[in-house]
Amino acid sequence: MTDILKNISAEAGRIVSLLRKKEEIIWFNPQRGKFGSLNTVDQKSLAAMQEAAERLQRFAPWVELNFPATAADKGLIESPLVSINRMQQELDPDGSVEGKMYLKRDDILPVSGSIKARGGIYEILKLAETIALKHQLISMEDDYAALSSPENKKVFSTYSVAVGSTGNLGLSVGIISAQLGFKTTVHMSSDAREWKKEKLRSLGVIVVEYDDDYSKAVAEGRKSAEADPSCHFVDDENSEDLFMGYSVAALRLQHQLEDLNIKIDKEHPLFVYIPCGVGTGPGGVGWGLRHLYGENVYVFFAEPTESPCMLLGLVTGQREKISVYDIGLSGKTEADGLAVSRPSGPVCEKLEPSLAGCLTIEDEHLYSLLSSLEETEGIRLEPSALAGMIGPKVLSTSAEGKAWLAENNLTDSMADAVHVVWATGGSMVPTEEMQDFIERGRQDN
Repeated sequence: MTDILKNISAEAGRIVSLLRKKEEIIWFNPQRGKFGSLNTVDQKSLAAMQEAAERLQRFAPWVELNFPATAADKGLIESPLVSINRMQQELDPDGSVEGKMYLKRDDILPVSGSIKARGGIYEILKLAETIALKHQLISMEDDYAALSSPENKKVFSTYSVAVGSTGNLGLSVGIISAQLGFKTTVHMSSDAREWKKEKLRSLGVIVVEYDDDYSKAVAEGRKSAEADPSCHFVDDENSEDLFMGYSVAALRLQHQLEDLNIKIDKEHPLFVYIPCGVGTGPGGVGWGLRHLYGENVYVFFAEPTESPCMLLGLVTGQREKISVYDIGLSGKTEADGLAVSRPSGPVCEKLEPSLAGCLTIEDEHLYSLLSSLEETEGIRLEPSALAGMIGPKVLSTSAEGKAWLAENNLTDSMADAVHVVWATGGSMVPTEEMQDFIERGRQDN
């Protein structure tokens, strides 16, 4: 153990010991609800979330024009919420998991095929709006499709964008920035898949590769951007705009649940399981849901056993000051978007008062779940997107889960519970690579 762990509690030490052994565990956040009522509505936060949603609405005509796949939703970048009954039965043949499981299909989000299409694209659209208003290219009442004109793209070309990424954030930022006309550089860690780099280069994006992890890519991207006053750096660790872009997903999910006549209250609790890397994406979604559903939503972050940075930061209280390397883990995982050694400090601070907990999963388990989902539902996800799939079963059947449900007076409500597993990516994975994923999972099933 390093010095940074000397003063943690016995219980935190027990959890860290399990993390060091790379065990699949579920951890329940003891700080949830300790900082005031979860039902207190912060009107300022709600207004900020609504403002982000309205900005995306203003850009809808431009998005529809440039990305025809969004035409069905009139330029809104959104994904469906689908029932996964067959997968639920496959995971839980004896019916121990009460309630109903759904999949939030961010794997088929238009434009870049992952949850990063929410935060990454939103931040770049906000940047474009700021520049366009500054140069009087449009007013906020105009049709934003006008930003596609050659003259307006020429203005954008005098600005540049940079981002550090393990893959999907770089893909979303690169695709949208290139389409607007920005000069774009993506700093990629060693974990990033080759096809993602090739896709970006095909769009004219500069890809800088590092034989190092996510934190190095972000640090180098930040450093290079600071040297160029015309460059906007998309900071996955600290960006408020990224966070707010992700939070809009909560409003969208609320509408989808209402359309399905699904009620969320004390007797009908909502459980959400989201794969987590640095935390900005799941943090924004979880923060948004807390502001809509208060104490009746329970958000869990899911991480690989080799890289549980958010769980480690929260359980020790050290947040971004501690790395998975500090407890002897490699930080290397097949779940490329989750290969992060340190969590976002601001996300830890925002989510600690309301997060229900975290769970960990082994890489090989991701592949077996991937194969099972393809066989039962015909849905193909990338490995990282399966991280939350074990959540409902672990919560419902483990001794720790049962005790926590009883402690929180949830046991009798589980029959009417709604479980939403967040599918964070997969549709842009090349067919051959996806088939390899499926075959690998079948070998383990």
